[in-house]
Amino acid sequence: MRTSVVCSGGLDSVSLAHVMADENRLTRLVSFDYGQRHRKELDCAAACAVRLQVPHHVVDLRSVGAALTGSALTDDVDVPDGHYAEETMKTTIVPNRNAIMLTIAFGLAAAQGDDAVAAAIHSGDHFIYPDCRPAFAKAFDAMQRAALDGYADIVLDTPFVHSSKAEIVTQGARVATPFAETWSCYKGGKMHCGRCGTCVERREAFHLAGITDPTDYSDPDFWREAVAARETA
Repeated sequence: MRTSVVCSGGLDSVSLAHVMADENRLTRLVSFDYGQRHRKELDCAAACAVRLQVPHHVVDLRSVGAALTGSALTDDVDVPDGHYAEETMKTTIVPNRNAIMLTIAFGLAAAQGDDAVAAAIHSGDHFIYPDCRPAFAKAFDAMQRAALDGYADIVLDTPFVHSSKAEIVTQGARVATPFAETWSCYKGGKMHCGRCGTCVERREAFHLAGITDPTDYSDPDFWREAVAARETA
């Protein structure tokens, strides 16, 4: 099944790209520039495409991202510290982001003759992001089948949707994903901050998976405090 992967350049999507390549399914990577402050992800996505020897389509959505105001990922809003599953992390929502990106990715897949679009949404995202939940994936898949009815038959593949971040790390390691060449931090600094929700989740995932984390963090130990705070909340 010819599969294009929506690849932000983060740990999850790069791992997914390597899994698809290992299964001889990967045809291309699709990334989106929506004005996000953590733009190092796009460099990591580009490097992944070169490494896996597939085309890399970067779609310019900066004007759209500028209109989706209020998110800490695109506006002058502080990115909160703490565990990913805390209420404060909802400031990192970019409204309808996945629905917008996947719609474009499906159009591209139809134009290029692919059979599937794969996205790396996973269980750790469910609490915060409504467009990362199984119900959304099921509804979106049905909508796209209707939208392309009679023109193309493309499915939405979300193999990580019921997986934890630690399970994704394990799967990524199985196919030799170079984790050091992925970017997760929402703050857009020179190195991973170690304090934002996605840094905490990343560090915790490696710990739970029992796999060495090659990431350099400005604050490498904060994750323990954040996890403990979440567990006692």
